Amino acid sequence: MASWVPDILGKPFAQRTLELGEDADGPAVATLVRALPSGLPRMLGPLADVDVLYVHGWSDYFFQRELARFWNRLGARFYALDLRRYGRSLRPGQAPGYIASLSDYDADIAAALAAMRENARGRVRRLVLMGHSTGGLTLTLWAARHPGAAAALVLNSPWLELQTGAIGRQAIAPLVQMRARFDPLGAHPVVDLGFYTRAQRELGTLPDSPVGWRPERGFPTHPGWLAAVMAGHARVAGGVDVGCPALVLLSRRFSSPMQWSDQMTSTDSVLVVDDIARAATRIGDEVTVARIDGAVHDVFLSAPGPRGAAYDALERWLVGPGIAAP
Repeated sequence: MASWVPDILGKPFAQRTLELGEDADGPAVATLVRALPSGLPRMLGPLADVDVLYVHGWSDYFFQRELARFWNRLGARFYALDLRRYGRSLRPGQAPGYIASLSDYDADIAAALAAMRENARGRVRRLVLMGHSTGGLTLTLWAARHPGAAAALVLNSPWLELQTGAIGRQAIAPLVQMRARFDPLGAHPVVDLGFYTRAQRELGTLPDSPVGWRPERGFPTHPGWLAAVMAGHARVAGGVDVGCPALVLLSRRFSSPMQWSDQMTSTDSVLVVDDIARAATRIGDEVTVARIDGAVHDVFLSAPGPRGAAYDALERWLVGPGIAAP
């Protein structure tokens, strides 16, 4: 594996390129970013034996310094994975974000875990998975395929169901699957009008990103990718077991993404949160759903009040009934 080098986020962040071999676009890589605790939290924090692996959402990459500091303050080692064809891992000529099956990310996650184990130097550490939106769906399915691997799962507005709901998803699935078979990289109509990005900019929670890493209206979508996501939704709808306690953080309300309104700065304008809350009951036996009033789609990029409420809910869960006690 490559060595750790300074990351674009500055100290204390470092990154490591993970070689994944060849795929349809040629050589594929993922990128692991780390922030390690120091001082007393590293030795005495309630999560001093925990490694966190964070996976971003669609049209995204890791940039949340505050989130890493939260975990470090509790003693945890924080790692974030830019999946293949995203952010730090996107290479010229690749279709941004494209994947034909969410299980293909098993290789990205396996490479990340191998680097994390190497960094642990033989010490036994507990794994906490944390995923946002599409990353939440990816990690939910990964945990169900790898029972016992994770001590806990934290999901930040996970994309567990299509915005049309189950009935709509089932109705359009045959058409999507047919297009994915014959034209996997075909064009889709643009459905992201840029309002979610506008909401984050008005809140002041979205920093400037390197060109192409987080476009205002999202990456172009393709039939093969949508079929992969919808297959994941179908598996969740049929019931999966992540094999560990899970916390699902969601906004209290949804607002339509089709026309700008000021409500978009205090609601989820990406996912229908009531549908996600229902879907969350199908991912395991120990699932806690926390609804955050005033939160946007990424609850940790909300206004200060709801953002603080989200961090408080997460910390209460971790050091209370969550995973603080081995």
